[in-house]
Amino acid sequence: MSTEQNLDIGNFLTVSDVAARLNVSKMTVYRLVHSGEMPAVHIGHSFRINETAVADYLADAAVEADPSS
Repeated sequence: MSTEQNLDIGNFLTVSDVAARLNVSKMTVYRLVHSGEMPAVHIGHSFRINETAVADYLADAAVEADPSS
């Protein structure tokens, strides 16, 4: 009997990948991960961040223009 499951977990990125995509330092990404603002999984001695988590973070962080300006 197979225990294989078809899970669509998306693509995982390294801290360096996320930093490059957001044009920020790796330390900024580590701060976001450690503060809980950007969910990540800890694998061995490194973190991996799902692409969906990056997109969600950007959506939440987006600011709207002030209509009074």
